Amino acid sequence: MGEGDEGYGEWQELVGAALLGTDRRRGGGPAGSPEALLDAAAVHAVRRRAGLRPAGARPRPEPAPRDPRPVPPEAAGHRLAQLLAGRGGPVNGGGRRGSAPDLTELLPQWLAAAGRHGYRAPDALVPALLDAARARSDLRPHALALAGTRGLWLARMNPDWRFALRGGAGGGELPDVTDPSAVERLWEEGLFAERVALLGAVRAHEPAAAPRLLATTWASERAEDRLMFLDSLRSGLSLEDESFLEAALGDRSRNVRATAAELLSALPQSALAGRMAERALACVGPEGVTPPAECDAGMLRDGVVKRPPAGRGERAWWLGQLVEAAPLSCWRERFGGLGPAEMVALPVAAAEGWTEELHAAWCRAAVRQRDPEWSRALLGPASAPPAAGPGTASLAERAKLLETLPDAERAAWVAEFIRAHGLSEAFQLLGVCVVPWAGALGRAVVDALDIAREAGSYPWSFSGVMGLAERCLDPAEAVRLEALTAAAEEPPDASPGAAAYWAEAFQRLVATLRLRAAMLSELAPA
Repeated sequence: MGEGDEGYGEWQELVGAALLGTDRRRGGGPAGSPEALLDAAAVHAVRRRAGLRPAGARPRPEPAPRDPRPVPPEAAGHRLAQLLAGRGGPVNGGGRRGSAPDLTELLPQWLAAAGRHGYRAPDALVPALLDAARARSDLRPHALALAGTRGLWLARMNPDWRFALRGGAGGGELPDVTDPSAVERLWEEGLFAERVALLGAVRAHEPAAAPRLLATTWASERAEDRLMFLDSLRSGLSLEDESFLEAALGDRSRNVRATAAELLSALPQSALAGRMAERALACVGPEGVTPPAECDAGMLRDGVVKRPPAGRGERAWWLGQLVEAAPLSCWRERFGGLGPAEMVALPVAAAEGWTEELHAAWCRAAVRQRDPEWSRALLGPASAPPAAGPGTASLAERAKLLETLPDAERAAWVAEFIRAHGLSEAFQLLGVCVVPWAGALGRAVVDALDIAREAGSYPWSFSGVMGLAERCLDPAEAVRLEALTAAAEEPPDASPGAAAYWAEAFQRLVATLRLRAAMLSELAPA
């Protein structure tokens, strides 16, 4: 229909009548009523659409690359569809969640388990999987791995899914890392996401080749990109990276310098670690603590931040940075051959108030250098009151120290802590334990929940632990928990409604554990 046709003029009359009102301009029929105007607009709209000339067809997209991985068994595929469409369990009055499992909290576990089996997502569910990953960034690594090449193929056609292209190699295939010319070409010409993925692939294949690749373009990179590239060297960090990191200590970006210093201090044999040891040993010894009087140019170059945060003294701030960057091995000789536990127990300069500062720095050093012996010494026995801990009373610091211990030892320590102090103090510690919580740890959690229930404790204060237990307890614990699903009589001093809440919470816990067991069974290859 041409712009000058009579039909176009009639359409404009209708638009004018709609804008001005039918009582001010007649254009909606003989009576000029709103109903007549809408009827006429409907007729003209159909007429206009029918008169549109069809546009030329766009080229058909290339088919998605083939993904050779198998799809999950049929039952597991149905379960994924249920989880992707699922919502949390019904919420009752007072903010209670009801007894139904929260499907949204089980989706990450399904994705992780499917990834371990080497599955790809069923084709029909890839769009829903991308939508879920768009809404929840915590799902993206496993979701994008499961979506595979088909997910990247779809993401190039839908702007809502462009995040998937930033998460990998920009939607393209990485070159063979053993082909120097292909690696050099992508490194110099590729998008940032492609270059990050390429650097990771090179690092995984030959760790020492990653800093060599970085060095070829380092001077021309933006500061924020240099920081991201430098951070990627944490994986596979070794003394082969030292020369590159030493050069980065002179970088024009303060954040790059600080990251380079942190990485070097995680290498106890590095030159920077030796320089920090010399400075720290001059400040700390059996005779006491004498913090540095100034932050000189050498300290600044080695990553010491001069200005402390609000509420911290300058000298204490500098001391902490020196001690946390010094190799923990340097202290044995300084303290006459004592071991970590004996050194931590010494009242070093307690009268001057430096002991807490020293122990906090040793905690950070143990975490940075992944030293389990020092971590054990700073943690102390799990049964001791947290405030009386030898190294730190902070649960956040204890959680970081626990991560340096072997999995079984970590679980045993947390189980003992729960038996001695209950669950209310253990939430952060449980978060670093390997899932599923089995054996002594699982029994300690169940027993502590039962004790809290029998005592009539305020139930809503345990909601966080209950939610964590739903995701982390060994599904086999459902058998022991079954007896706790019935509502018991409330003790006289119990919180009102506590018995019903506990029964409901245990019902949800048991249902969730059984659903997790079913999920794992369905994912098992036929």
